[in-house]
Formats: sequence, structure tokens, C-alpha cells
Amino acid sequence: MIGILGGTFNPIHNGHLRLAERLEQTLAFETVRFMPAAIPALKDMPNVSAEQRADMVKLAIFDHSTFQIDTRELERSGPSYSIDSLVSLRKELGDKVSISWLIGSDAFAKLNTWHRWNELLDHCHFVVVKRPHSEDLTWNAEIHSLVELHQTNDVNVLKNSASGKILIQKIATLDISSTQIREQIASKTNVSDVMPKSVINYIQQHQLYQ
Repeated sequence: MIGILGGTFNPIHNGHLRLAERLEQTLAFETVRFMPAAIPALKDMPNVSAEQRADMVKLAIFDHSTFQIDTRELERSGPSYSIDSLVSLRKELGDKVSISWLIGSDAFAKLNTWHRWNELLDHCHFVVVKRPHSEDLTWNAEIHSLVELHQTNDVNVLKNSASGKILIQKIATLDISSTQIREQIASKTNVSDVMPKSVINYIQQHQLYQ
């Protein structure tokens, strides 16, 4: 069972790492792959290169034996569509491996804006992360229908099938954002409590987010 955590990782921080660690422990993933987007489809272009963001991910996960970086989106031209990555993963891993796309509830609420969004569950499960004390989740009609059709509360269903299910998982996440970190670095604020030291050193060495 494989978990996929996509994002711009601009930069990667302890919130990303804690989320992956908790889900790995709770759902017993064999590995979690961090998949940096080269050209985000629904966000502005990052102000650092894709290669630099990937370098920071590599540094951040170096001590985690079950974490890997997946650079397939950096190796494609054009927007980094998740559906293209999932089709590529299926060709690589086959039709029987359980793949779960790890996603926050806020991002999942906008899933119907993703490219070919209604094909995504043909290739993966979704693990939707909800904070334990957050407000009840509200979906638009399309997302509500998708959840009604595909939701499961049984982790074993994810393990025993390759794709097609939605599991809503309550996880205590760290309230950290990459946007906030970029602003703190630009203003010379100490970020040692929200990022791995190796990533901070890289940012300083390459004078990023100045």
C-alpha cells in the first residue's frame, strides 16, 4: 500500500512531514512518496526552481527510510496534472497495488476543479485529512455525490483494493503554511521550529525567498 503526497513544497516543512508520518503509522503504508509539482495547474508558479524544491524534499526526508521522492512531474513538460501522474504510476506499479492520494479536506473540496477529476478514482484511493476539531466538512454537489458513492471507513478496504475509495481520516496536523514560512524567511524571522535544519541550511546557502 503506497501513499502519494503531492504539492509544490515551496518549501517543504514540518507540517508536510508530520502529516506523512501520522498517516503512515495510522494506515500502515509501506511507503509514502512525495511528489513535487513542476508547473502547478491551480497555483501560481513557485519563485524557486522545481529542481531546488525537489532538493529540499530530498533533504527533508533523508532520515525517513520509508519516505521517497517521486520526480515524475518534474520530468514532464506542461502543467503537472495529477491524472497524468497516476496513469504513469499505474503503468509502473501495475493494476493491483493499492495507491492512496493524501489530500487535505480544503483541497479535496475543490477536487472537481482538477483536470479530468472524475477519472482520478479509477487509479487511486483518496485519503482526505480532516483536523479532529475542525468544523464539519461541507462539499459542493459534485463532491458530495462522489463521497456518497465511494466513502469507506475501513482501512482494510483500501489495503485490499487498488483504487476507487475515499477514506476521511482525522489527523492532528501542524498549523504551518509554506506561504507563512516564505514571509518569515524574507523578514529574517527564525524558522528553526517549523522546518528541518537541513532544509534551512539549503535555503540559506542558495539565498532563497530573500
